Amino acid sequence: MSDPSPCLSPCINPRFFSRIRRFLRLHRSNKPHPPRSDSFDTPRVVDFDQEQQGSSTDQMEIRESGEGGLVTLQRAVKRLHFGGWEEKEAAAEEIRRLTRMDSKMKKAMAELRVVPPLVDMVGLEAGGRRQRRTVAVQALIELANASYTNKVLIVEAGILSKLPQNIGVLDESTTHELAQLFLSISSLANSNFPLSSPQILPFLVGILESNSSIETKEFCLCTLYNLSTMLENAGNLATNEVVYILLRLSSIEQTSDKALATLGNLVVTLQGKKAMESNSMVPESFIEILAWEEKPKSQELSAYILMILAHQSSTQRQKMANSGIVPVLLEVALLSSPLAQKRALKLLQWFKDERQMKMGPHSGPQTRRIAIGSPVTQREANEGKKMMKKLVKQSLYKNMETITQRANTAEDSCSKLKALVISSSSKSLPY
Repeated sequence: MSDPSPCLSPCINPRFFSRIRRFLRLHRSNKPHPPRSDSFDTPRVVDFDQEQQGSSTDQMEIRESGEGGLVTLQRAVKRLHFGGWEEKEAAAEEIRRLTRMDSKMKKAMAELRVVPPLVDMVGLEAGGRRQRRTVAVQALIELANASYTNKVLIVEAGILSKLPQNIGVLDESTTHELAQLFLSISSLANSNFPLSSPQILPFLVGILESNSSIETKEFCLCTLYNLSTMLENAGNLATNEVVYILLRLSSIEQTSDKALATLGNLVVTLQGKKAMESNSMVPESFIEILAWEEKPKSQELSAYILMILAHQSSTQRQKMANSGIVPVLLEVALLSSPLAQKRALKLLQWFKDERQMKMGPHSGPQTRRIAIGSPVTQREANEGKKMMKKLVKQSLYKNMETITQRANTAEDSCSKLKALVISSSSKSLPY
């Protein structure tokens, strides 16, 4: 099959070759002059800022003649459709290289129907050669980047049904490439194309529970975030298993922002809120994240999720109070970013209003504002008052220690500076 013009059986559809001939004629007519060497300096546009930097070898290959490139494309497409497994593997690598060199090739590749055979290579493990699957996935990544049409063609070709049920059969390189491919495809969730999240979910969960690298897991988290932006998908994603995995990854600083952003999309759904309320890690894990002074984005997202959980839920507010959220909120309201401060103050206002409702007015013959079904005795009111005073004192002591430490540090610096000034200036004085 290395010959570009083999003898083919009469059952082959002649439209395929007519497409290739039409494609070659268009490129000959549109390129009267050879391309300038600087015409390829424009950077490629890819999805999600996942730009792949070309090597020096690719830069030299880019300058090959237009006619030779078209002949190479014709030969690669023929091998991909009609060749054996070895030829298909070489053709997939050639298509990946050509597409990477010239983004205009993406549309031509789609017209020559290279997507279905590449998708078939992803699902087959012929001869035990994992390299074939990896090369096919890499070619699909290049075709999908910055091309809505190619992403749709990849999904319609059945890529979701080609995923292995057991992630353990994949090596780290193939797992990483597949995660990157589905990150690119997941942008379809923001369009009118129906992207089925239940088919992708087992694959993503398997990677997140495996020993894959942090970068591979970040690809999966970004994919889950893209899927969760659509409300109908968020309900399907908000399972107890997914919420538990996201809560566990939110406690890791490298993945906290992406995991919390996805949880923020899930908590607004009924299924997501119930899953978080029933999880034993809530609200302690979110309160712990609130104390991360070096991660303001994580503080903002954690405060947002706590606001959703605490809204119109006295049970959740009680759990938060018992977990010691008030001193942490006071610290966030004083030292964190403006958005985190605003959300912390809102939560503190809710706790203050609830305390006043339970304790009633401090004096006068006015009628107490007590919720129906929860009578409050004088003894309980006094205990609640003592508890709130204790929490406020603890918070004040902690803030005072922080201020004192900063003041001592500044005072030590000032003392050293004064000593230096005195020692240097005293030398010029006669007495």
